[in-house]
Amino acid sequence: MGGDHFLEGRVRVPRIQGCDAFRVTMPRGRRPESVLVRLTGGDAVGWGEMAVPSGSGGPGPAWADIEERMGPALVGLDLDRPEDVSAAADLGAQEAAAAVDTACWDLWCRVKGLPLAHALGGTRTSIVTGARISPEPALDTLTGRVNKAVGAGHTRVTLGIRPGWDIEPVRAVRQAYPALALVADAGHAYSDSPEHLAVLEALDAYGLAAIERPFAAGDLAAHARLQLRVGAAVAPAIGGLEDLDAALSLEAGRALHLRLDRLGGLTAARSAHDLAYAAGWDVWCSGCGAFGIGQAAAVALASLPGCTLPSDVSDPAGGPVFVTPPVRSSGGVVGVPLTQPGLGHEIDEARIERLATRRLRLST
Repeated sequence: MGGDHFLEGRVRVPRIQGCDAFRVTMPRGRRPESVLVRLTGGDAVGWGEMAVPSGSGGPGPAWADIEERMGPALVGLDLDRPEDVSAAADLGAQEAAAAVDTACWDLWCRVKGLPLAHALGGTRTSIVTGARISPEPALDTLTGRVNKAVGAGHTRVTLGIRPGWDIEPVRAVRQAYPALALVADAGHAYSDSPEHLAVLEALDAYGLAAIERPFAAGDLAAHARLQLRVGAAVAPAIGGLEDLDAALSLEAGRALHLRLDRLGGLTAARSAHDLAYAAGWDVWCSGCGAFGIGQAAAVALASLPGCTLPSDVSDPAGGPVFVTPPVRSSGGVVGVPLTQPGLGHEIDEARIERLATRRLRLST
């Protein structure tokens, strides 16, 4: 876009003229799937992404929600401010809402000529990255994967743990990397039984930055009790702003993992960031989906000032590229696109359409 487009006052309010959705499967490897949403208004196009959970058999209710409710509510809507769309179209906090809401932000920013990070209130020009590592069957395999992540420049590693695979792997990684920021992601696998609490307290001896999702998502009282007993920040799974308000009131943690798919998009995620930041919580972000659009949105979100921990925002190197430039970490850093509007990436629309196994088109 030319320079005049960066003068917001000269650009009219966009109207959403079309909503397209694509169910897309990665052409090789583990074949992850995503639902991609494309909104059109005038000459501009906005994109959003939601990951299809593995083993779910397809997008299911999410696709129906876009087809029957969200899409029809959006088509013909004046996009005065992307923050207003969630209420106007009753998006809610479903995973499908994350793709739709992100596409609204991208479209609005492209029409206005604004980088998405700046529109959200971001202040960073680059994002320090972290990596997530699932539970491994052997300690040497685990430390090898951590070594690879550290060698790639990641300064925070999240280790997946479970009962019976917790203290030993954390100890091994901490001994190998004394200064590495470590997060233990328990995946809701623990209870507040004395046995499990003893394990979680023992983990505290290894200088964890956070203990993520130790208990069932709704059991904030157990998270609050654990937070009183450990020095590490507890990071409960937050599924919406009401959950976060309750967690803040109960002091059920001190860290927030911002996930667009869990919160329903950029609008709610920015509000969650603001609340956590004001409360002094640490925050980190992660993208959703394998096609680069969800990662690009997470980069913009991670540019907000309260995102104090390294974020999971980079695509894996070596995979197919659907956005240009790719969302890739270089030495543990991802640059925030600030010279192009919206997500700041060109989307390979033709390739996405070729790979689509299901598609929807709604228009005025």
